[in-house]
This record gives sequence, structure tokens and C-alpha cells, in this order.
Amino acid sequence: MLKIFSYLLECDLCRVSEVCHRFHSIVNDEELWKPLYRDVFEYDLPLILRDTEPKCYDFIPLSDLGKYDNPWKESFRQLYRNVNVHVRHGYNMGNNQITKKRHKGRNVVYFDTIEDALQYVDSLMAYDPVIFVHSGVYQGEVLSIDTSVTIIGAAPGNVRDHVIIERDSKSTVVFISGSNSAYLGYVTLKFSPDITSCVPHHHHYALEITDHSSPVIQHCRIKSTSVVGAAVCVSGSGADPTIKNCLIKDCENVGLYVTDYATGVYEDNEISGNALAGIWVKNHATPIMRRNHIHHGRDVGVFTFENGMGYFDSCDIHNNRIAGFEVKAGANPTVVCCEIHHGQTGGIYVHENGRGQFIGNKIHSNNFAGVWITSNSDPTIRKNEIYNGHQGGVYIFGDGRGLIEHNNIHGNALAGIQIRTNSNPIVRHNKIHHGEHGGIYLHEKGQGLIEENEIYANTLAGVWITTGSTPVLRRNRIHSGKQVGVYFYDNGHGVLEDNDIFNHLYSGVQIRTESNPLIRRNKIWGGQNGGILIYNSGLGMIENNEIFDNAMAGIWIKMHSNPVLRHNKIHDGRDGGICIFNEGKGILEENEIFRNAQAGVLISTESHPILRRNRIYDGLAAGVEITNNATATLEANKIFNNRFGGLCLASGVKPTFEGRENVITGNHNMVEKAVSTGQCLYRISSYTSFPMHDFYRCKTCHTTERNAICYNCIKRCHGGHEVEFIRHDRFFCDCGAGTLNNNCQLQGEPTQDTDTLYDSAAPMESHTLQVN
Repeated sequence: MLKIFSYLLECDLCRVSEVCHRFHSIVNDEELWKPLYRDVFEYDLPLILRDTEPKCYDFIPLSDLGKYDNPWKESFRQLYRNVNVHVRHGYNMGNNQITKKRHKGRNVVYFDTIEDALQYVDSLMAYDPVIFVHSGVYQGEVLSIDTSVTIIGAAPGNVRDHVIIERDSKSTVVFISGSNSAYLGYVTLKFSPDITSCVPHHHHYALEITDHSSPVIQHCRIKSTSVVGAAVCVSGSGADPTIKNCLIKDCENVGLYVTDYATGVYEDNEISGNALAGIWVKNHATPIMRRNHIHHGRDVGVFTFENGMGYFDSCDIHNNRIAGFEVKAGANPTVVCCEIHHGQTGGIYVHENGRGQFIGNKIHSNNFAGVWITSNSDPTIRKNEIYNGHQGGVYIFGDGRGLIEHNNIHGNALAGIQIRTNSNPIVRHNKIHHGEHGGIYLHEKGQGLIEENEIYANTLAGVWITTGSTPVLRRNRIHSGKQVGVYFYDNGHGVLEDNDIFNHLYSGVQIRTESNPLIRRNKIWGGQNGGILIYNSGLGMIENNEIFDNAMAGIWIKMHSNPVLRHNKIHDGRDGGICIFNEGKGILEENEIFRNAQAGVLISTESHPILRRNRIYDGLAAGVEITNNATATLEANKIFNNRFGGLCLASGVKPTFEGRENVITGNHNMVEKAVSTGQCLYRISSYTSFPMHDFYRCKTCHTTERNAICYNCIKRCHGGHEVEFIRHDRFFCDCGAGTLNNNCQLQGEPTQDTDTLYDSAAPMESHTLQVN
């Protein structure tokens, strides 16, 4: 019975199925409908109309065929309409008699050209007609569509490779007003102008969609070889197509051009290898672009300009020769959840008053900066991951602005964020970390409000501020860096307030070479070096900070530097509180300096600060020590309860006392107690502290001025030797430390040190001035 039924056509099978249940069951066999389906439509798989708006035709994949009772019959039913028009190239040319015989008896109309088929369905005024275009190259036809017709390629294999519509003079296919529910799918559209022609082709395209038309274009290959214009142009108010699953590739111009208030939905397209931008959006156009793959272009990936807008969601944009996404001249797109990567230049480039919202994107592995912002542009860069760039993360220059917030910026070769040349962004709530360079780099009069960021584990400084830059850094956590926390140099200025700066390999803050920042209300702590280092003529107003638990001095002032330190708490340091060396100056007013392991204030080597109304107390060494031809002006300070004394002056030191008297009281002079009880001073200092007392050298034992011997060791351990008084100064006893040839008889502790350090060890300075 199945063999007999195989000779029937589809209409006959439908009639037979009504005879009885057995015939109905036999007629529903896939083996009857599959050859009929292929005979009419030529497809290798069933094509169905999805129950969606707008309309959408998709092949049922092999893996899903079992989900249908009879997918071939169902597809036949959907495609076989009352008006069933087919176009076969050369069908009526007299050379297709076998094909004509095969289709005899069906309610199917055949034409040689698409143009004739369109005229036929227009004459019928039928509802939702379908034209199937079979294999062939259809050249030179005038296809201007103004109805709701459906045009579908029909061929075996990859359908669109076998159905080619081509033109060389004007646009290949044009949708105009009236084509609101039209559909074009599974064909190749080509615009291939004659290169010998002098006709301009700026307004000729492979696919053109004009005012008040909203067709669906699906599963098409679209290409233009014109060196001007675009492969696809959507233009004008009311132009609102749906373009899905199309391939726009290797065009000699722009891939997709949306302009002049046009809209539309563009989904799951592949746009690649085009000579100009993959996508242009211009002049108030607002397309919706989802899940497009835009790559390997010879220009920009996406270019929005001259007030172009649009919504770009989950697109993959990569390996384009210029920026992955460019925004210019008032354009204001929204770009969300896209991946913009491996660009041959930058990732995102916003310039010439460009705007835009870039939210939740992955921006990585670009040759230049992940994001560039310049020339009065003001985008929002939010919740992106910007990483592994071959240069910086975000680069803002030439009067750029922008809101940069909640981004994760890491692993970039240069600065995570660079701000220069009068740029003034807002940078907040970002994580900037593990960069191969610094975290944030401001130079050449860069500005900006930088607040509530976490900046950590960068190879160079967490924040660099230089050459006239004046940012405001507020409530940031800057920590665990491999160099300095915040580095001001070469006239770097700005405000550093309410930040938490800790655990850096170098100083928490460095200020040098005429830099003059305002540093207030910060916590600077836990450093593996000093808290604040000011050197090489550095300045600064440093007030109301808490500086504690640093491995070296809380604040260093060196080499002609002259800051103002006011109302700070400097405490529990593993070295001194404030160290002023090498002609350092400064005004120290109303600070609380306490519980530091070395001197509360150490002044050395021709320095001359002013200390006024400070409280210096509970130190594990002296309160204030002045040595090495230094001096100081002291007024109304309170120095009390320090272990090695209140004010300790080396030989020849003569400080100036002005105004109200200093109160120096209640200090524990452990040095004099040790001397008076016959102890070696090393017993109270070990090799980590430097008590101030008379020190000697032993000529008999051939010690040098770098070796100090305390009074009791001279009497006991070097009795009868030729000895020499050197000076009253700060030192630990090398005899008690066990670094001399003879053993100390006063039971000192052995050490690995070989000579006395008369001053606290100098902090590490940052000399790695790499720039972006």
C-alpha cells in the first residue's frame, strides 16, 4: 500500500487519508512526504514558520525531528499556501520539460524571474503570498518591494549559497513603504558595480530599507563590492527592519549602515572582513543590536557618530584594525554585556564630544588602551571588566571626562587608568589591581574626582600624580602595592583625603620635586617601609592623618623639603615617628606622636624644622633627638614618658627655644640608669635602637668611627687600651653587639650587624618613572 501511495501527489494523499483510519495512518508516513517535500521545495530539512512576531522561518535540526509527528508533512502544510509561486531560473525557456512534467497537477505557479513573480502576486492582491526562489543567479532585476510578500530561497544544502540575486547599477533589493510584514530569507544579495562605469554609487546598496518599512531579513548573505556606500542601508523615519542570522562579509565598504532616525532589530548576524566599519550608526538612528559577531574588519568594528545612538547587547567584537567600538560627535549608544577584545588598536574610542553608556562589558587583550576618552567626551563606563590590555586599561586625555565606576580593571601592561592634559573624569567604586604598571596615573595637568576605589597589588605606584595634575582622591583603599601607595612628583598636587593606604613595599605616600598636595584624614599604616616620604624639595599640607605600624618612620622629610604637618597622629611605628634629614625643614604643629620604636622626632644632617605645640610621648626610645649639625625651633611642645629621655642633643647641637616653654617631663632615662649600674648600653637597645650617649673608639682594637663603644665597655672590656672619646650622639654599642674582635664582658647579645647605624635606615625612593 505504501508503494502505491508513493505515486500520489500531496493533494491526492490528503483525499486518501479521509477514506479510513488505516489509510490515514499510512498516508502520515514520513517516507511519503519527504520526497514530495523535496520535489517541490528542494530543502534537505523541514523548514517551518515559527509562531513569533515578527515572522521567522527556521529549519528543524536533525536532532529535533523526533519532536514532530511528521515534520516533512507539517513543513509542507505551512509552506504550501493558496498562492504558491516559485521562481526557477530558465523555467519557461523551453529546456525544462522534465521539471515541468514533474510539477504538472500541482497548484503551483512558476516564473523565470523574481520580478515577474512579484508582479503576479501583486495582481492577485492576495494576503501574505510566498515566493520560493530556486537555485540560480538572478541578475539585473528591479526589486522594489512595497507589499507584505515573503521571498524565500529554495535549494538543497546551504540554501543561500545557491540562490544569488545580483545587480550592478542600483540597489539590488529595496524595501519601501508598504512592506511592513515582508520577509526575505535564505538568499545571497550582491551589489557588484561595473568598475568601468562613471555612475556614482554612494546611495546604492545590496539591501536598502527606506522610510516606513519593517521587513524581516533572515539567513541571507549580503555583499557589496562598491568602494563607497554600504552593503546594507537602513535609512529614514519608520525604517524598522528585523535582520537576523545574516552574513555581511568581505565588503569593500561599510557592512551595515543605519541612519536618519531609522530603528530596527539586528540579531545574531556575522559582520566581518569589511573594508570600512562593520556597522555605522548615524543621525539619531536607534537600532537594537543583539548577539552580533563583528570581527576582523579592516577599519572600526562599530562606529556611532553625528548623534547616532542604539542599544548593543551581547555582541562579540574583536580583531578589528582600529577600535572595536568608536563613538564620535554627539553619538550616545548604550553598549551592554558585549565582549570587545583583541583589537589591533584600542577597545572603545570615545572622542569629539562623544557620549555613551558602556555597562557590563568584557574589554580585554587590545593592543592599545581598553577605553580611550578624549576631546570633551563624557561617556559612562560602568561594571565592565577591563583587563590584559597590551597598554593601559582606561586612557583619558585631551579634555576628556566621563564617569568611570564599578569596573574591574586588572592585568594591564600600563596604568589601569591614565588621566592627562586637562582631563577631568569621575572615577569611583572601581577595582584597579595586579597591573604591570601603576594603578592610576595622572600627569600633564590631569584632574578628576577619584573616590571609593580599591587600588591594590600593582607593580608600580597605586596612584601617580605629576606635572601639574590636581586630582581629588577621597575614601579609596590603596594597598598591597609593590612600590609606593600614592606618589606625587614634579609639581604634582591635589587633595588626598579620607583614604586607607596600607601594606606597600615602599612608602605609603611619597612627595618630591616641588609637589604640594593637601593630605588630610587618611590612615597610612602597615607599610613595609615608611608612612610618608617627602624629599627633593617636596612640600605639602599634611593634617589630621593617622599614621601607624609602618616598618620605618611614620614621616620622612629630606633634602630641602618643607611641608606643614598639623594635627596628625603618628604612633606605634616599628621605627621612628618623624625623621628629618639632609637639610629638611617643615612646620610640625599640634601633632600626637606616641609609642614609636625609635625617636618620636629625629632631626639630623643640617636640618632645621619648627616644632610647635606637639605632644610626643610613650616612645620606646627618645622623645626628640637632634644630631649631625642639625637644629630646630622648639615651642610649647609636651614631651613625656619616653624611654630614652625627652630631648636628646648630640655634641654641638643648639636648638632655638621660642615663645611658650616646652614641657619635658616624666621621661625614663634608661641610658643613664644603664650607665650608672655598669651595664652595656646594648642591653637596653639591642641593634634596633640608638640611645644617645657618649661614645668612644678603641685604637688598640683598631675600631673605626663606624664602630661605637659605650662608656661601661670602655672601662670594663677595653681597660688599659688606648681609647678616644668621639662625641655625644645616638648609637648602639658594637662591643655589646659582639661585632668586635674581643668578647664583651658585660654579656651583650651577638648580632649579625658589623657596624653601628647612627641614623635610621633611609626609605626606598621610587625611581621607576615609566610612563604610558
